[in-house]
Amino acid sequence: MISPRHAAARRSRKSFVAFTVTRAEQGQPLQMFLAERLKESKRQAKDRIDARAVFVNRQCIWMARHVLQGGDAVEVQMEAAAPDRPRVLRVLAESEHYLFVDKPYGMLTIGPGSLETLLREQLKQPALRCVHRLDRDTSGCLLVARTATAFERAVAVFKTRRVKKLYDVLVVGRLVQPVSTIDTPLDGQPARTHVRRLTANEDVTFARVRIETGRTHQIRLHLASVRHPVVGDRLHGLKLTRDPRLMRVPRQMLHATELELDDPMGSGRLHAHSPLPADFRRCLQMFGLGK
Repeated sequence: MISPRHAAARRSRKSFVAFTVTRAEQGQPLQMFLAERLKESKRQAKDRIDARAVFVNRQCIWMARHVLQGGDAVEVQMEAAAPDRPRVLRVLAESEHYLFVDKPYGMLTIGPGSLETLLREQLKQPALRCVHRLDRDTSGCLLVARTATAFERAVAVFKTRRVKKLYDVLVVGRLVQPVSTIDTPLDGQPARTHVRRLTANEDVTFARVRIETGRTHQIRLHLASVRHPVVGDRLHGLKLTRDPRLMRVPRQMLHATELELDDPMGSGRLHAHSPLPADFRRCLQMFGLGK
């Protein structure tokens, strides 16, 4: 919880809706309060909180579980809800049995309204299946199988360490070592993350990461464990900060840049590269690392 220095001066009253917490609503988590007051799902309410679009007593609150008190003034910037979904998903590369898709941030990999569902509709190929997953707020390369056999063979390859996975990431603070490896086990399982510093200043570091294993939230957990959490990571990252720029980052700055593996259905190689999305480039510029 933090009050951005210039937030009050820059907000437009026309773009906000305001509520006052009643005695009956006292003790409610912010997410539940918004869902009920705005007549929307809890997921939509959390998207607003994650987008730094919710203020309680003029403080920007980005914790969904924040407990409200009677009389609290809650303001919501309505146009800063969940990011717009693209009308057309971009195919980065394709072969007879597979294709690589450029996943936007703010979108689930599988499930209702997910990338997998939208891609099936877009390409009119109902058999398409995502071979692996990226976190909702992670963007970049995603491998999709065209058939059940291609899916099963690719999943088997992903269980090995024969898949090259590169990520671009922006972390809090300056990484002292230009190259490092983090191998702290996660959930009792081996995990290894290789980190290479690309450019940095005293506030943030832009780095490239290669992972040998694919544990849940591996990159985010490993970087947080060495006190350099991913910028914008609200689950494993900073809870408080004096730098207002960090509060303006709407999602975790983690992008799946490159994916490469042997073709499970042939003798060649599958490879795709995803350029940094516009919001990531804007974030680099905001911290003085962009061109």
